Order: sequence, then structure tokens, then C-alpha cells
Amino acid sequence: MHDWQSLSPVRWECKYHMVLIPKYRNRVFYGKLKRQIGGIWRDLCCHRGVELWEGHCMPEHVHRCLRIPPKYSVAYTRGFLTGKSAVRIQRELLRERRVTGLPFWAVGSCVSTVGVDEAAVRQYLREQEELEQRQGELDFE
Repeated sequence: MHDWQSLSPVRWECKYHMVLIPKYRNRVFYGKLKRQIGGIWRDLCCHRGVELWEGHCMPEHVHRCLRIPPKYSVAYTRGFLTGKSAVRIQRELLRERRVTGLPFWAVGSCVSTVGVDEAAVRQYLREQEELEQRQGELDFE
């Protein structure tokens, strides 16, 4: 059903849908640039242990579905990915030597969680409570 990940004290499944736009909403994602940005993002995600499940470049924005370990906040991950990808896009793809002062991503973004259905979580909690009550009754007999 779910592909849970594990760190030493915790099992987790933290998936997020992230939408980013380039500065001034320029329509910069096309052709070769569109394909190469995916490689840059995959490489950066790999460095931090973030899984890039899926991603799509539209002409003026980028959609990413990421699985972020709970040891990193969403804001930290967004900052890392946008900062490092901006530098690499400027250097490798746009061939700019001067990187400081050349913003690529806009300040705003959109992030939403992707995960277990709320109804499924509530049902699980109810079942756990019922199971606990039944076990308590058996202990007293």
C-alpha cells in the first residue's frame, strides 16, 4: 500500500508537490534547457537524500513531486534546491560567468502535501482505539 522509508528512530512517508516559477515569470523552460534542468534537479536531490518522484517543466513554471526526509524541513529543501539549481543553471546552461546578482527563481512558491487520505487516517485511528480497548478488556479477564 505505502512505501514507507526508515531512519533510525522513525518510519516516514513525507511527499510534497512543489511549484516554482522563474524570476519575472519568464518563459525560459523550452527545448534543451527543459530537459537539462531535470538532470540538475535529480543530481541535487540525490546529494540531500531527497527523492524526485516526478517533475514537469512547463514554459513558465516547474512542478516537482518530492519525498523529503523528516530531518529536513520543506523550507530548507526548497531553499537548497532553488539556490543550488540557480547557480548551476546560470553556469552550465546559460553560460553566465558572473553568478552573484543573477537571480533565476522567484521568491514565491507553492507547496502542498501529498499523502495518505484523511479518511483513511481517521479510520486507522478509530481501529487502533478499538483494538486498544479490546486488549484492555482481555487483560482484566
